[in-house]
Amino acid sequence: MNILVTGGAGFIGFHLCGALLKKGHKVIALDNFLTGTKENVAELSRDKNFTFIEHDVTNPFDYPVDQIYNLACPASPVHYQKDPVKTTTTNVLGMINALNIAKKYDAKILQASTSEVYGDPLESPQKESYNGNVNTLGPRACYDEGKRCAETLCMDYFRQYGTKVKIVRIFNTYGPNMYKDDGRVVSNFIVQALKNQNITVYGDGSQTRSFQYIDDLISGMILMMEKEDFTGPVNLGNPHEISINELAKTIIGLTNSQSKITYRDLPKDDPKRRLPDVSLAKKTLDWEPNTQLEEGLKKTIDYFRAKI
Repeated sequence: MNILVTGGAGFIGFHLCGALLKKGHKVIALDNFLTGTKENVAELSRDKNFTFIEHDVTNPFDYPVDQIYNLACPASPVHYQKDPVKTTTTNVLGMINALNIAKKYDAKILQASTSEVYGDPLESPQKESYNGNVNTLGPRACYDEGKRCAETLCMDYFRQYGTKVKIVRIFNTYGPNMYKDDGRVVSNFIVQALKNQNITVYGDGSQTRSFQYIDDLISGMILMMEKEDFTGPVNLGNPHEISINELAKTIIGLTNSQSKITYRDLPKDDPKRRLPDVSLAKKTLDWEPNTQLEEGLKKTIDYFRAKI
């Protein structure tokens, strides 16, 4: 098939494009390098079935394709808060432009939504039926509300035009090819530990997250795209909960680091808990993550060790 991946030069996009190419598909990747890298594109370009086009998805685009994976949007708070207006327009205009292609060519389209649509949740674990607790006026709203609006657009195109939409809500994901300075907790901790720098924890470290390895996410996304008569949304994440303090100590141990943990103020609207209920994914997609945290962290540490 001909498959379009917006945000194809990014962390998740790189791994997704690689998996699709291995399946024998022809892949077109769009990216404006806001957070994606030319290094990722160069590696993917070794495959003759890969085509890269430098493009900003807020501007219209048109390619005859069978499937679309819409990943275009910075996902780290450091990046999406740097230009919040751009983040919102990427989510909304990019979604509209991608949906218009899906509608025109009767293509399936998968929206890479996020656990951030749940905001700072008042229930845990989070089920897809939970409507969330989001501050529409806060510094994270450009991303949270942008993704929520993108979900709304998907469902409106589905109801109004019969567009074949798929929505996955992605929980914290890590693995090789993350950016060392993207502001995400796993990459931050690993880089600091490898350099024997202080590990920076925001808040008191009691807040929890769940971390899924990139390969598990990619398999779930492809299964969702291939599943007929199911729009979602569906959570893709790891149901193993760990505190930020525990994560820091685990990474210090795996890297044999001399780093100490230091604490700073918790950013505004930072969620206290983030834990997916993945029972719907198990039931509908026969999917669940199978990479243990330490196993995935070791692979990620090896990647960063080679980079630093």
